[in-house]
Amino acid sequence: MIMQYVLEFLGLMAVFSIFIVAPGADFAVILRQSIVHGRRAAVMTGLGMGFSLLFHISYTILGLGLIVSKSLMLFSLIKWAGVLYLAYLGIKSFREPGFKVKEIEIGEEDRKPVSIWRCLATGFITNALNPKPVLFFLSLFSTLVHHDTPALIQFSYGIGMATALVAWFAGVSVFFTVKPVRDRFIASGKWFNRITGAALVGFGIRLALARAAD
Repeated sequence: MIMQYVLEFLGLMAVFSIFIVAPGADFAVILRQSIVHGRRAAVMTGLGMGFSLLFHISYTILGLGLIVSKSLMLFSLIKWAGVLYLAYLGIKSFREPGFKVKEIEIGEEDRKPVSIWRCLATGFITNALNPKPVLFFLSLFSTLVHHDTPALIQFSYGIGMATALVAWFAGVSVFFTVKPVRDRFIASGKWFNRITGAALVGFGIRLALARAAD
């Protein structure tokens, strides 16, 4: 029985690993947090996405994910809330001016840090207001997890997946806050804001075109 659980978990992680490394709205938000607010803010944002992942997996295990996937109204409400939030982040980014030289020269420890709770909320909301994970985890668990597997064991799978997600985005945060890498993005100034803004709006448009049946 234990071997069955191990094999289920390894199967889930194999598919999920491909899912998390694929660039998407989450990645774009982590990239922006890394460049604009620094490593601490980006890591906390990734942690918020990890909590959101547990949220998605929890209601999938409870069976609520099936209800959302079958209800066009619920799916649409979540989807359009996500579209509006991504559009808000994108437009806000697009309209911001380029970075100032003084801001570049201020050290990480001297710059006024952004609120941890704000970073957690940004990560959680960005991930939570995307209905596609509902369908992803619903199909993933129904395909790879036996129906007799206890809910507690399934939730432990979720903890492992959330940990992997947080670890991945922590690695991304570290990479993009290495000084030479970060300085190169900062040097792009206004163009960085416009490109990331356009990317977030683009992900919002892609989400708007998503259908519950996809």
